[in-house]
Amino acid sequence: MFFALSKIFWFFASPINLIGLLSLLTVVLLVFRWRRLALASAASATFIFVLSAWTSLGAVLLIPLEERFQRPNPMPENVAGIILLGGGFEGRINMVRGGYETGVAGDRAVETAILARRYPDARVLISGGTGTLIMAGEGDADSAPRMLEALGVEPERMILENRSRNTHENAVLSRELADPRPGETWLLVTSAFHMPRSMGLFRKAGFEVVAWPSDYRTAGKETLGFMKASEFDSLRNMNTALREWVGLLAYRLTGRLDEVLPEPQVTGRE
Repeated sequence: MFFALSKIFWFFASPINLIGLLSLLTVVLLVFRWRRLALASAASATFIFVLSAWTSLGAVLLIPLEERFQRPNPMPENVAGIILLGGGFEGRINMVRGGYETGVAGDRAVETAILARRYPDARVLISGGTGTLIMAGEGDADSAPRMLEALGVEPERMILENRSRNTHENAVLSRELADPRPGETWLLVTSAFHMPRSMGLFRKAGFEVVAWPSDYRTAGKETLGFMKASEFDSLRNMNTALREWVGLLAYRLTGRLDEVLPEPQVTGRE
């Protein structure tokens, strides 16, 4: 139920869809000659578009998420396993073409392959089923092995978890499959903006992992003002930031997280 409701809510709440829905509402209101309401609807759509596409607000909202967790320094000497969270592959395309096309979060898989070479004895757990409500697609746990094997990661090292649909299920099912032993070090690879929610959920599931953020979307120095990137990138940053902050709040309200913004785990740093 939570999975379905979250998808439906975000369909209406995402800035891109909200602009479209308000524009459509404006047309309907004009047809019925409700001009004042139509003006308010059009003004709202314009305001959301300007704020999302023509300013750096999205990047500013991403920065505290991306800066929350840092990679361990120094790096761990021994690593028992590396967990790759799904979300970086184009499942709809890969299901048809059988390849390993990546999306904007494809750095997750590349970083996992690099870590697998640095730690040749570590297991590689790929967690990610189909996280869509309507559209069909191949889960990342089905696409990623093809890419990782092509990059030199042996198939026998991989543990595949292809049932999860969201980050909560990622954490719970990964814990079951990995069955970590006391004292083992497991690295968690996901997008930097997604790391606070991921770390909080893995802790909640009783799986202590070490954050290894990747796929950064900001330089960490952006300030509020006119857009610093293209309007498309600015709009995407806003969409990503709002979805993540809303996700953190929703997970906290439903008891899946102990705090809205989980505290960083200090490992090997002062």
